Amino acid sequence: MRRFILYLLSALVFSVTSAYAGGNHSHGPFEPIEKEQVLTYASDIVAAIAEQGELDASWADVKPTEAINKNLSGPKWVISFNNSKVADQEKKTLYVFLSLDGQYLGANFSGN
Repeated sequence: MRRFILYLLSALVFSVTSAYAGGNHSHGPFEPIEKEQVLTYASDIVAAIAEQGELDASWADVKPTEAINKNLSGPKWVISFNNSKVADQEKKTLYVFLSLDGQYLGANFSGN
């Protein structure tokens, strides 16, 4: 009887977990986003970072100056923002990194 109960419990567990596997997503090749979308995503990210206080508030309204597809330990979008209101020359240009499908990877002032 104990084995039967364990068998039923195991069958229940395995049948429930398969219900979470749906067909509405893909683990295959991704769809790269277009440059216009990259610029919009990056602008939204910079505004959010400024709103959170991680950047000076003056960055919130800065528009991207360039978006290039670059290979830095793998292909990614590198979007640059220039803020003329920043006094520190080393922090006038902010670089935002997105994967080719638009996932935010990070941001810094070095571009690397």
